[in-house]
Amino acid sequence: MNNQSKIEEMTITMGKFVSLIGKILPDDVMNKLTELRTQEDSRLATAIYSTMFENQNLARELNRPSCQDTGVIQFFLKCGENFPYIGKLEKVLTESVLYATENAPLRHNSVQTFDEYNTGKNIGKGTPSIFWEMIPDSDTLEIDAYMAGGGCTLPGKAGVLMPGMGYEGVTEFVLDIMTSYGLNACPPLLVGVGVATSVETAALLSKKALMRPIGSHNENERAAKMEQLLEDGINKIGLGPQGMSGNKSVMGVHIENSARHPSTIGVAVSTGCWSHRRGHIVFDHELNYTITSHSGVEL
Repeated sequence: MNNQSKIEEMTITMGKFVSLIGKILPDDVMNKLTELRTQEDSRLATAIYSTMFENQNLARELNRPSCQDTGVIQFFLKCGENFPYIGKLEKVLTESVLYATENAPLRHNSVQTFDEYNTGKNIGKGTPSIFWEMIPDSDTLEIDAYMAGGGCTLPGKAGVLMPGMGYEGVTEFVLDIMTSYGLNACPPLLVGVGVATSVETAALLSKKALMRPIGSHNENERAAKMEQLLEDGINKIGLGPQGMSGNKSVMGVHIENSARHPSTIGVAVSTGCWSHRRGHIVFDHELNYTITSHSGVEL
């Protein structure tokens, strides 16, 4: 197979993969939702979870997206510096979104700012969003594909705190968001927190935090402890499934951090709704692929 044929095949593979994540939740999300259901004791909360699971079963059986808002498609790349098709990736990923839009199908969610018209393709200026990370001494490509919905992830918030506010200020920032729009983000939520040096670095880290497997922890012991404290605190708010009250409000809290300027603490929060539609796929240098987020699926 020549290179052009391989690129075309990769485009279709990614198009099918984007279609997949809109219909079938990743294994870790389904496992966590199943666990959380057992921790609810009210009839309303358990009934909501039953409806969630029925929704997922119907999406699979009927081969259609599980939520009407299929979001803005975002790709997070860890690309080996020796991966042979680096220069083709933006085109591949953009055309894969067009493929998914037509074949999944996906709702048209790309509106050209200021011109105010919907492209009807989920493709526009800056969409899909593609975030790069280059990996030395590697010839493989890892892709996290994500459907960022208009009610959960996209209304994220970022700010810069004065250093005197400390990590208590970070906690207050997170909890303030959870008690304001967290109710509308379709709990139970996966909460991504970025702690860095400015709004843009914190914001990107908060989104990357949502790509981590549920149950994973920050490698820094203090950050991991803060993840648990925030999870406990948000659960005590009592949002429950779909914000209708319950014992558990979150699937987890993930913190990603960087070093920071001594005079600032950048902090950002991004939330993933209960229907946390993301997927992880790995390509080798010959474009053979492995899906790690979903077991027992075929593209």
